[in-house]
Amino acid sequence: MGRVTWGFTASLDGFITGPGHDMSWLEELAAEAGLAEGVTESLAAPVGVIISGRAGYDAARAQSEVRGELTAEAYGGAWSGTEIILTHRPEEIADDPAITAWNCDVREAVRRAHEIAGEKDVQIISADIGRQALEHDLLDEMQIFVAPVFLGDGTRIFSVPGGRRVRWDLVQDLDLGPSARGGIYRPRRRPLTA
Repeated sequence: MGRVTWGFTASLDGFITGPGHDMSWLEELAAEAGLAEGVTESLAAPVGVIISGRAGYDAARAQSEVRGELTAEAYGGAWSGTEIILTHRPEEIADDPAITAWNCDVREAVRRAHEIAGEKDVQIISADIGRQALEHDLLDEMQIFVAPVFLGDGTRIFSVPGGRRVRWDLVQDLDLGPSARGGIYRPRRRPLTA
């Protein structure tokens, strides 16, 4: 069985999208970053299933005419597999052959996604679904790429009313090119000592 990963690119101020799920900033930065050849493909290769949320799906459809190659499809089109959209209204998007829509909680979604992915990874690309997976101890790792930009508003990586501290252990630094940095982290599952 593959891993459950939470993967995203974030701004320096902690957002994974701009207001209204705007992704144009990522397109602009990717054009400037000069990613090393084959990086996108190597990141996409282990992923068998992507789980995302309805808000992101709706935004991608609404913005389809203005999104560039990188954000129009997962991994800029370098990925192929099953994309699952978690929604309370799956019948509204059941006619889209590019996705599978489920109405279930994150635990059931991850269980079913593992069955589809086989030995490949299940990757979550939604902030809210990632938070829920973390609450249920379902995440094996987080893959974060940090973009040198402030967005000021949008979708926060991790938003918990009243706050919650979660510690992560760095497993691997990712040097993806001249200005693209990231890391792979595992959630620290042992309690903090005083």
